Amino acid sequence: MSRSILGNVRIITKRIWQLHVTKVLLVASGLFLAIDFLFPVNVNVPYATLITARDGTILHAFLSRDDKWRMYTELTEITPTLREAILFKEDKYFRYHFGFNPVAMLRAAGRNMLSGRRTSGASTITMQTVRLLEPRERTYWNKTLELFRAVQLEIHFSKDEILQLYLNLIPYGSNIEGLKSASLLYFGKPPKVLSLAEITTLTIIPNRPSSLRLGSKNGLIVQERNRWLNRFRRSKLFDEAAIDDALNEPLNAYRRPAPQQAPHLARRLRTDNPTSPIVQSTLQPALQATAERLVQNYANRIRAYNIHNSAVLVVDNQTREVVAYVGSTDFGNTFDGGQVDGVRAIRSPGSALKPLLYGLAFDAGLITPKTKLNDVLTNFSGYEPDNYDRRFNGSVTAEFALANSLNIPAVFLLKEIGTPTLVSALQKSGFSTIKKQAKELGLSMILGGCGVSLEEMTRLYVGMASGGEVRSLRSVVPKTSDEPATKLLQEKGFRILSPEAAYLITNTLSQITRPDLPNNFDNSYHLPRIAWKTGTSYGRRDAWSIGYNQRYTIGVWVGNFSGVGVAELSGANTATPLLFQLFNALDYNSPRGWFRKPAQNLSMRLICPETGDVPGEFCTKPVTDYCIMGVSRYRRCQHLKAVFTNVAGTLSYCPHCKPDSGAIRRAYPNLAPEIAAFYKSKHIPFESVPPHNPACERVFGQGGTAPLITSLNDGSDYFINPKQPADLELGCQTASDVQTVFWYLNDKLYRKASATESVFFRPRPGPLKISCADDKGRYSDLRVMIRNE
Repeated sequence: MSRSILGNVRIITKRIWQLHVTKVLLVASGLFLAIDFLFPVNVNVPYATLITARDGTILHAFLSRDDKWRMYTELTEITPTLREAILFKEDKYFRYHFGFNPVAMLRAAGRNMLSGRRTSGASTITMQTVRLLEPRERTYWNKTLELFRAVQLEIHFSKDEILQLYLNLIPYGSNIEGLKSASLLYFGKPPKVLSLAEITTLTIIPNRPSSLRLGSKNGLIVQERNRWLNRFRRSKLFDEAAIDDALNEPLNAYRRPAPQQAPHLARRLRTDNPTSPIVQSTLQPALQATAERLVQNYANRIRAYNIHNSAVLVVDNQTREVVAYVGSTDFGNTFDGGQVDGVRAIRSPGSALKPLLYGLAFDAGLITPKTKLNDVLTNFSGYEPDNYDRRFNGSVTAEFALANSLNIPAVFLLKEIGTPTLVSALQKSGFSTIKKQAKELGLSMILGGCGVSLEEMTRLYVGMASGGEVRSLRSVVPKTSDEPATKLLQEKGFRILSPEAAYLITNTLSQITRPDLPNNFDNSYHLPRIAWKTGTSYGRRDAWSIGYNQRYTIGVWVGNFSGVGVAELSGANTATPLLFQLFNALDYNSPRGWFRKPAQNLSMRLICPETGDVPGEFCTKPVTDYCIMGVSRYRRCQHLKAVFTNVAGTLSYCPHCKPDSGAIRRAYPNLAPEIAAFYKSKHIPFESVPPHNPACERVFGQGGTAPLITSLNDGSDYFINPKQPADLELGCQTASDVQTVFWYLNDKLYRKASATESVFFRPRPGPLKISCADDKGRYSDLRVMIRNE
């Protein structure tokens, strides 16, 4: 009976004890979790920002916020050899303990007590990581806190992540921290390609960073390295052959400069990704190096002309990734503004926007490639543009006008389409400055009277290479691997041109003769075919040349960041040679084909070569031209008009005076007034309609074009000096059948003159109505205001 009672007492006591222990453990766990929640371990370390290329190659490195070379080591860079070496040396039981090694701690405590001083440590890699995260004095209390923090790390992070954090923080002297920093700055290579000898070297230095200084004490480091390599041999950690090779490997370690390629894009990406230790750009190292070399060499050649800056952007048309980015000729040249990013700088585009304008005109049905446009001196409500070479070509085709960058046809098309249409297309294409300038832009914007950047222009041309759809360019590789290139291509863009219009633009721009091609076809067979356009801003401050094929779009800007103009600066002569060098180097012998013609809506039709319109009654030699089905206008050609004359062809008859017999129907050129005036000014002979029958009494009411007053400008104010009055000029353009015009001032006849004669008058202050009538009774008028200065 007593034994039974005693047994029950023991069972009850054991259960009470178990409950007490359980309660204590629960309270301790709860207390630990509360402290862990209130005082979390801080692992947010400011890392040096690394900008890498598409393949992971480091292009540019920046100091961390606390001015340390503390580069982030990725898990994939911790090779098995590196892992085994560092764990063997620092913490053999790292995989098995929970932040601290009690056996090692007891052994170290015993040795220290027996010797009376600290001869052995028991810090694990986890504890060392805590010490690197939160440096403190070596006291018992801080050691206890270090143990707590180590357990916290083990709870919240995996072993691999703790090892990674440790490798990111270990010191190598001066301001260099982390194994990756030491690997790049002393060996010039990333950790994953380090040899066993180099790995061993980097594992022994953190314990003695001041005495084992790489570059200055390499002999001592080799001795220490070989001692540890022999320990690896005795422990059979690595193969005998690998250790023998490591023992015989010389130590070629010295302080190297940090990578500094693509400085402009690197700074841009760092600003855009302030918290990312590694930003993977889309740049391709070989293409970037080639582009930088070509820009530098070309800059050396044009510096003699007082041209100091260039910028280049290369985009892969298939992925829209920026593969080369050169912001200036020399980033280190502070005298010439080398740190200015020419890719993003706002400059005047010159004529580089004309392809978009012609594409919009194709889509509006106004023109086809062979539509005739007039390249003659024209007054657009007071705006009188001139061509680059100050010469006029008369009547030219649209494709000729675009290929030769003629100004008057472009301004005419912009007037027909409307400035808001072009501005809207550019706004939706991402032109930020044009968006701000929208209310102030006029006809001059097509000749460079607006602000754009090389990045915006290149993106626009990538859109034309992509069938008229503009999408954003990519300069950073997505962080998630589940976003493949095929998914990226599905990003919605903005269609500025139809595929048909984009093809017509490409076809026109690719027909321009390349000045760099040799006469021998065999030498040019492997050169890439490209579509390209140039631009030169007013005052010769900016030279542009942008080209594309199926593979790349390359934008080139050349000029001075200071805005100083140079007489020798032009898109064709200054920027284009660099564009061709880049294409020849980056895309030589490219296997890719050319753009395919859209099969659905783009077709061919017969047109009259004199106007580009559908052949009319007098069109005898039609040619073929592209047209967009259902869009391109269908208009009968009227370049010749029927006129009844006498047999000798000296008099013309209207329907009212045409005789019953003896009249002959003839065809005469139906020239626009501005073309007739151009031919007369250039003394180009053309067949004109004979004078009208003088016996006819009904000349009024005949059809035709009324005189076009070219001077003065309708609605304008003119200021005169009363003390020094000056004459104002009157001028007009008339149809080819006009011989005489009549000028009226405030409805009073002022003077009779020939159609091409300039007439001068002395104005008086006040409103003035000016009228001009031709000898066929057709007239036009305008109103101006004369004011005293």
